[in-house]
Amino acid sequence: MPERVPPLPVTWRPRATTVIAYGLAAVMVIGSIVLAVGLPEQFKMPDRLGMVAFGVAVAAVLHLLGRLRVRADEQGLTVVNALRVHRYEWAEVLDVTMAEGDPWPRLDLADGSSLGAMGIQSTERERSRRAVAQLTALIRERGEAPDRM
Repeated sequence: MPERVPPLPVTWRPRATTVIAYGLAAVMVIGSIVLAVGLPEQFKMPDRLGMVAFGVAVAAVLHLLGRLRVRADEQGLTVVNALRVHRYEWAEVLDVTMAEGDPWPRLDLADGSSLGAMGIQSTERERSRRAVAQLTALIRERGEAPDRM
């Protein structure tokens, strides 16, 4: 039975990845501050600031993983991956596929390229299957993709 089309706007994001990324980011920042304050006297202010800066830098990298998402609205699809944000109109997205063993689905685009949608993680098995089915239904309804039987 095909998945019904979800009401727009809708956002898919991985739960576990987001919680782990931002949780570890908080631990790194707080831990680096506590460590900088607790350093022995032989460590001067630049050493302490460097320790905090390192914690903040690690938190910034973890933020790149915590911000992953795929958002569908009336105009099209926004894919926020670790390093880039991609915006496509519905007619530009032909299909979405996630083969067994893939870490995230792939969007097939009208220009012949494909793009990984990291905001839907296969580690969240049922949620990812439902998200791919909903996204497929949206592409069928709003895009120019042919129906599959």
